[in-house]
Amino acid sequence: MAKAQTTIETETVKFPDFTKTPDFTKMQADFGKWFGDYTKAFNGKSGVVDFDAIFAAQRKNFEVLTAANQAAFEGVKAVAQRQAEIARKAVEEFGKVAKELAEPASAEEKLVKQAEIAKAGFEQAVSNLREITDMVQKSSTEVAELIQGRVAAQIDEVKAAVAKAVKK
Repeated sequence: MAKAQTTIETETVKFPDFTKTPDFTKMQADFGKWFGDYTKAFNGKSGVVDFDAIFAAQRKNFEVLTAANQAAFEGVKAVAQRQAEIARKAVEEFGKVAKELAEPASAEEKLVKQAEIAKAGFEQAVSNLREITDMVQKSSTEVAELIQGRVAAQIDEVKAAVAKAVKK
């Protein structure tokens, strides 16, 4: 059985008493009332906080986050596709190698052939690793640049907002 929600009252805002079982519906309604008339929270100084600018900044943040997530997803997708191609090619090469090694030859010839195959396989593995690493690095750099650009822009926005507030 839920207990009645008690509140601690201040001059302008009723804050929920979090020591009791929370009534989230009431908390949301209280928050809506408080936020709907935000001038009370700032003792009638409605020009102190520019909520339109805050919302615009958060919208830009969300857009950049969405773009960063999309870029990261595309990067992961490209890497996965390339890895699948590498695996397919490796299976094809294994079939060819198995046929070559099954052909009749002397022990020395087979040993030389195995060494050549091992060397070629190692070189291909290193090449594939470099390619995948470059793809991951490119994708990570793209995502980091998106986020870095937004952070720099937001710092400029905050500076401008503070300068505007100081002038008032």
